[in-house]
Amino acid sequence: MNKILKLSLRNLTRQKRRNAILAIAIAFGFFVVTTIDGLTTGMVGNLEEMIIQMAGGTVLVAGFEKEEAVDGQKAKYANIIRDRQFVRDLIDKSDIRYKYLSCFTLSSGQFMFNGKKASSNVYGRDFAEPEFLSSFRFVDGGGEMLNREDAVIISDSMAESLNLQIGDQLVYTCSTIYGQNNVADFTVCGIIKSNSFVSSMQTYVHIETLNRIVGIPEGGYSYLSLYLKNKKDQHKVALQLEEMIIENGSLCTTHQEAYRISPKNVDRGIDKQITDEQYTWVGTKYAVETVDDAIPALKSVMNIVHTVTTSILIVILLIVMIGVSNTYRMVLYERIREIGTMRALGMNGKDTGRVFTYEATILCLLGAVLGLIVSLIVMAIIHTIPISNETLQFFLEKGHFSFSLSAGTIILQYILLMLLTAIAVHGSSKKAASLSPAEALRTVK
Repeated sequence: MNKILKLSLRNLTRQKRRNAILAIAIAFGFFVVTTIDGLTTGMVGNLEEMIIQMAGGTVLVAGFEKEEAVDGQKAKYANIIRDRQFVRDLIDKSDIRYKYLSCFTLSSGQFMFNGKKASSNVYGRDFAEPEFLSSFRFVDGGGEMLNREDAVIISDSMAESLNLQIGDQLVYTCSTIYGQNNVADFTVCGIIKSNSFVSSMQTYVHIETLNRIVGIPEGGYSYLSLYLKNKKDQHKVALQLEEMIIENGSLCTTHQEAYRISPKNVDRGIDKQITDEQYTWVGTKYAVETVDDAIPALKSVMNIVHTVTTSILIVILLIVMIGVSNTYRMVLYERIREIGTMRALGMNGKDTGRVFTYEATILCLLGAVLGLIVSLIVMAIIHTIPISNETLQFFLEKGHFSFSLSAGTIILQYILLMLLTAIAVHGSSKKAASLSPAEALRTVK
């Protein structure tokens, strides 16, 4: 084995120009595929992260209160979780692996300033959470100003549309969780870069401040969000949380029922278990949702991206393998008398064929490694370039392209390369193995 490997390596130093051209062709193919795969996966990943930030987490637990209908009137619902520790304690007792969890309150209303109005989704968050503030790019403000109880963080798009600056006073009008109108004043203490039309309509205030405005008691909230370490676990975690909540004596929606109600729109199936009159319940009921439930198309996009990049890889490799196959047919003809000499000196047919297979495989692997290295360098350079195009911001990470490569995908590509290489040189290897020493030595080139 070692002698065959050494012989294969030595053969690569012969016909250096031809081998170099072949290796460069393979490197270019791997460079193109790796860069496209890294870019598209990174863009979709950034889109997913942005959606997770907008949704508030990978897995969301919402709480709803419902009163009995009186005198034929419709039952009233309120989006509220009063017991801040109930779901937290369940998670702490479980084996759920998460980066962090957060509680937040959500309200929708209008901000007014100097006669101008802007609709907004207002998130009541704990500003002390380092993960929360680190997810923003502050254009102005921030820091100590955010300690004010009436502090509000707005997007640069809202600041521009309402002509707002740091320190300006805003009037916020909204409804409480029981449907009553309320008004509050806020001070602009932070302006952040918006990445999309949706994020431009989102603002952030202290959770306890928003709770007082919408009628949630101190310590309560609307949603508990979980940021999982592995986003692929979100469905499993959702089922686990549902089971734990029900086992602890509380009402909870279930994904099983949601799939029965609406197989193609799980989010709608969960919502119906809260609002539909056929589900008779009173008191507090929890609902567990995932990002995939809310936006199922995102998973389809990811699958399409990987399918397209894999198809491109296969097409490029097939083209390269045609070149490899033709090259080694030529190599066989050039070395036919050399093969006869090796066979005459005692090398068996299988080992003669392996020399060709090993040589081609090593050449292809070297080309693939070179392509990967060049791709990593190019991706690192592109990542440093700031992108100002507003239409692309939804797919960027803080104004830059980011790249995401999977070790499993790269290993799979290398395995595919080795298999195709073995197939490409199989004919030449088989021919070399079947040559008799006398026949090879008699051949005149």
